[in-house]
Amino acid sequence: MKWIVGYPIRKNQPFLDEIIKNKEQISEVYFSWGDLPNGRSALSAEGDKTPFEQQMRQMEDLKRLSDAGLPLNLLYNANCYGKNSQSRTFFHQIGALTDFLMQTVGLATVTTSSPLIARFLKENFERLPVRASVNMEIGTVEGISYLEDIFDSFYVKREVNRNREGLQSLRTWCDAHGKQMYLLANSGCLNHCSAHTFHDNLVAHEAEIAAMDNGYDFQGICHTYLSKKKNHDTWLQRTKFIRPEDTSLYEEFTPAMKLATRVNADPLRVLKAYLDGSYSGGTMDLLEPNHGKILFPYYFDNEKIDPSFAQHVLRCDKHCETCNFCKEVTRKACVNLGEDLSMKL
Repeated sequence: MKWIVGYPIRKNQPFLDEIIKNKEQISEVYFSWGDLPNGRSALSAEGDKTPFEQQMRQMEDLKRLSDAGLPLNLLYNANCYGKNSQSRTFFHQIGALTDFLMQTVGLATVTTSSPLIARFLKENFERLPVRASVNMEIGTVEGISYLEDIFDSFYVKREVNRNREGLQSLRTWCDAHGKQMYLLANSGCLNHCSAHTFHDNLVAHEAEIAAMDNGYDFQGICHTYLSKKKNHDTWLQRTKFIRPEDTSLYEEFTPAMKLATRVNADPLRVLKAYLDGSYSGGTMDLLEPNHGKILFPYYFDNEKIDPSFAQHVLRCDKHCETCNFCKEVTRKACVNLGEDLSMKL
């Protein structure tokens, strides 16, 4: 398995060193550009540098990665571009930036959540492959077939990760139509989140929102749900991440998996875990978002998750309301750090 890894928003040279060291196992490095809205925080989130300094640092890093032979993937994956979504000025900006990066760092691919951006790129950069963002939530043959004229590849909706039949259906269609599919391995989002679109819209407009006198702070439905102890044992069932130990089960479906590393507190830990195919520690520490803090003192030990878990859920009938398999695996992997500490004291 190869890995598609995200360029970190905050400076992290050891992470870049590890990417280059293991470049034979890295399929791509994806990145957002400056303050252009994307699926996560803008590059200027690193507050100790001016936007100009950060942009210079990013260009130096991208050039370094490119010189090492690593393909680069540019993100136009915001869930909303507001009034600019269809404007000529916006597409001129997209075109100029795409052309600049192709000339300077050898841009290899683009990922977008906008069908209009995808069409614009297809019409103006014919040889540049375009990929559908995971934010588009494509999980069926119908979903990708509607867009096959403007996308060369796509990320599969998170909820399909543990559905062998669904993955096989998509793989078969891709093979017949000359397309490629990729999976996001380490998402910590809840399945079928009722507020996912709302949250993605907030992220796309975070700079505007931050400048307002806001009456509420939205931390995510997942934060509220998992902070309740009664819901802790549903965590494994209601997420669709793929553990480092289980990635070999997916080699027949995809040539590479995406790792969310742009805003993770320790992207180096995430990358090493998936490169090694194993991890000793809390499973949530590998995910984005990481809900470990809100569950404290409870902790899910990755090594205590049943080794047969992934194979089971790939083939199960998905009648979760009448099955306790995932809940039992979760309970057995749960450690109460408070009790452990009190025993040591």
